[in-house]
Amino acid sequence: MATDPSEYEKAMPAVAASLAAFERAVDQTRASHSGQPHAEVRQVLVDALEREGAQHVIPQAVEEMARRISEAPASSLPDIHT
Repeated sequence: MATDPSEYEKAMPAVAASLAAFERAVDQTRASHSGQPHAEVRQVLVDALEREGAQHVIPQAVEEMARRISEAPASSLPDIHT
């Protein structure tokens, strides 16, 4: 099943906005909760995602980012922007 390229172009602004909201939530959580217990980081991240309107992120992505934020001190966290 082929997809019309114009459908892709129409969807890209929404995809970009969702990604930006996810990045803002991760950045906020990283800044305030690096190195904290996983359960706490996960809840703070979920709350930040809701505030940013990105609450529909797949659970595996939320878990992975919460784990990374929890396990690493602020200075050694990987940059999700690269």
